[in-house]
Amino acid sequence: MESPSDRIATNLRKGVLEYCVLALLSERDMYGLELANALMERGLSASEGSLYPLLARMREGGAVDTRWEQPAESGGTRPRRYYAITDRGRELLFVFAGIWRGLAAEVDTLISDVVDRPDAEENA
Repeated sequence: MESPSDRIATNLRKGVLEYCVLALLSERDMYGLELANALMERGLSASEGSLYPLLARMREGGAVDTRWEQPAESGGTRPRRYYAITDRGRELLFVFAGIWRGLAAEVDTLISDVVDRPDAEENA
């Protein structure tokens, strides 16, 4: 059985994963496994299995574009699909950032009022 903290973290990650991908791609183009590793290192994604369907939806929605490349270090044997943020993706990321900052500030205010109360540990 999944713990309440695991369930909450999973739901939050799912809600922001698309924008975390866009933020990473705003720095540079990346291939799928590279994106998956960057997200996993930050604790933002549990698996590649959740990333690839998301990338497909983002591509269909115009937020990312792709290209195939033969990486030099692999001897040209296995092409990689690189993902790049589009102008539409940058627009979505910019809108998300504004909403996230306002939302995060309001949530922080609400939960700090609860967590900082003297009786907070008794209610946990």
